[in-house]
Amino acid sequence: MRPPSLPRAHLDGWRRVSETIERPFAAGPVSVEAHTVRYERTGPRPRPFVFASRLHIRPKTAPNAALTRLVERQAKSGFRDRLAARDIDAVEHRSDRAIAIDDPDASQATLSTFRGRRVTADGAGESTDGDREAPVAVEALLAVWVADGYLLAGGAYPLPDDAYPAGRDASAARRDLLRIVRGVTARTPPE
Repeated sequence: MRPPSLPRAHLDGWRRVSETIERPFAAGPVSVEAHTVRYERTGPRPRPFVFASRLHIRPKTAPNAALTRLVERQAKSGFRDRLAARDIDAVEHRSDRAIAIDDPDASQATLSTFRGRRVTADGAGESTDGDREAPVAVEALLAVWVADGYLLAGGAYPLPDDAYPAGRDASAARRDLLRIVRGVTARTPPE
């Protein structure tokens, strides 16, 4: 199983930081394996990040309404855990809405929006290089859809506009992230 493909044309300024295979769920004969790739934007912290995951469910089960609701619920829970691992706390679910995906063979995605704040592990607001930093508001997005199985994609970015280089703002970061998420596909691009 390969991770889903992210649209190369929209990854300028992003660097690939990891590729993992995890088993987020296993109970008796049923298991879910997630193959995930993650990118971060270059620049100061907190750095925006984006990820895409392909789920492999065993025994093989065709997507259906009940399974989709379960996958969405578990994905939201797992995403909150991922945000916590990145020192983002006080995460609140803000909304869900349907969005179109660029892949014509994909279903519409359910896009969930979350808000939280990035702090250090001790909550003191001190960065790893010893500089003091105030907690930063963060918005996080998670999309779940069907395209040759289940795909998940999303990421997070800081909200204050002073966190961005001149000429960029949080709304531009949101548009960039959504453009990448919409372009995720289950197909492997040609080299």
